[in-house]
Formats: sequence, structure tokens, C-alpha cells
Amino acid sequence: MAGKNPWGGKSDSSDGPSGSGGGSDSDSGGSEKPKGPRNPWLPGSGGGGGEEPRRSANIEDIFKKRGPEGPRKGGGGPGGPNFQFPQRPGGKSWLPVAIGVVALAWVGTTSIHFVQPKEQGVVTTLGKFSRTFNPGTNWTLPAPFESVYIENVSEVRAFRIPEGSEGEKLILTGDQNLVNLSYLIRWNINDLSLYKFRLAKPIETVKQAAEAAMRSAVAEKTLDDTFSGEGRAQIEERVRTRMQAILDGYKAGITVQGVEIDKTDPPEQVSDAFKDVSAAEQDADAARNRSRGVAQQILAAAEGETAAFDKVYEQYRLAPEVTRQRLYYETMERVLSQTDKTIVETNGVTTYLPLPEIRKRAQAAPPASPPAAVEGQ
Repeated sequence: MAGKNPWGGKSDSSDGPSGSGGGSDSDSGGSEKPKGPRNPWLPGSGGGGGEEPRRSANIEDIFKKRGPEGPRKGGGGPGGPNFQFPQRPGGKSWLPVAIGVVALAWVGTTSIHFVQPKEQGVVTTLGKFSRTFNPGTNWTLPAPFESVYIENVSEVRAFRIPEGSEGEKLILTGDQNLVNLSYLIRWNINDLSLYKFRLAKPIETVKQAAEAAMRSAVAEKTLDDTFSGEGRAQIEERVRTRMQAILDGYKAGITVQGVEIDKTDPPEQVSDAFKDVSAAEQDADAARNRSRGVAQQILAAAEGETAAFDKVYEQYRLAPEVTRQRLYYETMERVLSQTDKTIVETNGVTTYLPLPEIRKRAQAAPPASPPAAVEGQ
């Protein structure tokens, strides 16, 4: 019995009669479908069975049913899934309503502006300055037609020169010495439109104006003036005045509130020498103060003696004899009170008595010892 090809083809006839017999059976039965598995890539058998010829898979068919997120589940037509916007109960689309809500929200958020009491705002129309807003509720055209820039103009701002606690800023004084200065600048905005549009870098401009004014003011003072309190106060006032003049010339819209010098130290390289000089100056000041004190004491004593002499002279002019006798007694009393001699002017008495010598001998003599006790008594 001849075997059949499992892939639907004819059997080989090379095996002899049996093979040829099998082939005749297959040809005679044209309408009989081959039995068993068949090759999916081979065309179907002819003979009017009604089955269309089978073709190979096309790569376009594979990618038609596959999207970026994986194979499509089906539906959507040849162009993919068909998305439809939700409809209102009347059958109309919600799209115009959504567009209107978004437009209204955009206009409301970009057209209404609230300016706080300490703030000020400037309006630009297509990038060009238009007007200024005061505190309150203000209206503009929606963005991007008009834009608003709001800034706190009442806040006092401050910066330190040099920045940081370890910075060093050496400035030349009028007597050709170097001093290390650290100072604080306080300022605020008085015109926001000028501050915003007249200066490219407002803060940097204020710093440069402060440094220029400080160097100019210190150059007019000596090193000792920069160390003294009065000299520092004068420097601070001059720096503030000159800074304001510079910024007004720039039309910066800035007011300088004040300048405060934190420290005035010598350069670090000569700090020890400056300390020695300062100590010597302090010693010299102390010696001068002591000499002034002694001079004032002597002058006060002289003035007192002069006043007393004037009073005595007035009394002398009124009673010369009495005043002369009084002066004699007072002078003798003052002179004799400082001697250790006693003079007695009385008849029948020795004029001079060595009372001090007698007193000294009495003090130098040893005290008398008590008599010894007699035995048997």
C-alpha cells in the first residue's frame, strides 16, 4: 500500500509499482482532499474544492494590528480607535464650553492684580513701560498683552562691604596710610519704574557707588580720624550724601537710608606695629593727662592764695596796724609750730628750756624694776 505525503503533495513513484499505484489513486480522485497535516506556506490544492490559494503573511498586516503600547484589542477602524468628545444632553459637544472656561480663567488670573500697602507695581504693554500701580486692586489686559511687575518699595535693604566677616577692604587715607574698613549700607526703593528700567544691575550699582563714595571720604581724613568716633561719624555722613548724589544722577529711584562703619583696623601685615604705636600713644596720653592734672591743682592753689591775699589787703587798707600785728602772729605761729624748741618770754624764767631733750631722755630711760621681795617676810 502506498504511503501519502504528510504535507499534501504527491507520493514518490521511485519505489516501484506500489508507488505508481498510489499515484494513480491520487490523480483519479481529484476531489478528495489530502489527509493529515499540511504546510501552511504552500498554496491549497486545486481541483475546484472552493478553497482560495494561501499566501504568505505580509509585514504591513502585522503592524496594522500593533500600536505603540502593544497589540490592539480590536475596533477603531483602519486608522485606529475613534475618540469622541463627550456630548451634552442636547446632543451638542462640550468642547466650546471647555474652551470658554479656560479662556475665562486665563483672563481672570492675568488681568486682576492685588498690590499690597507696602508694594508698588509697574505695567508693561508688549514689553514697553506703560504705567504704575498703587496699592489696591488693579486691572490690566490679559497676558501676554500686558505684564505687571510688583516689588516691595518700603522694605529697607542692606548689604555689607566687604561681604563676609573675614573679608578685607584696604582704603588709602589722607596721610598716605592704609586702613581696613568694614561698613554697612542701608537703602530702599522710592520709584519702582526708575529702579526697574533705568538700571541694568541696581544692586551692583549701589555697591559701586558706595565704594566710590567711601574711598573719596576716607581720602580726606587722616588715619587717626578714621579711628576716632567723631571722624567716623563725619565719614559716614559724607558717604551717604555722595552716594545719594551719584544715584540721583543715574535716576536710579533709590534712597540711601544710612551708612554705618563697623570696624576700622590696620592691615594684618602691620597689625603688631600698630598695636605698639597705639600702646605708646596711650601712655603718652596718660602722662599728658597727669601733667595737666598737676598743673590744674597748682593753678587752683595759686588762685586761692591770690583771692585770700586780696581779702587781707582789703582789711589792711581799712586797719593797717591791726592787720600787720595779726599777720605777724599768724606767721610766727606757722613757723614756730614746725620746730622742737620752746621759748618762754617771762620775767624770772629761763628764756630757753630744752623741753624736747628732756622728753626724749624720759622716753629712752628704761622703766624702773620693782624691789625684790625679802625672804622671811
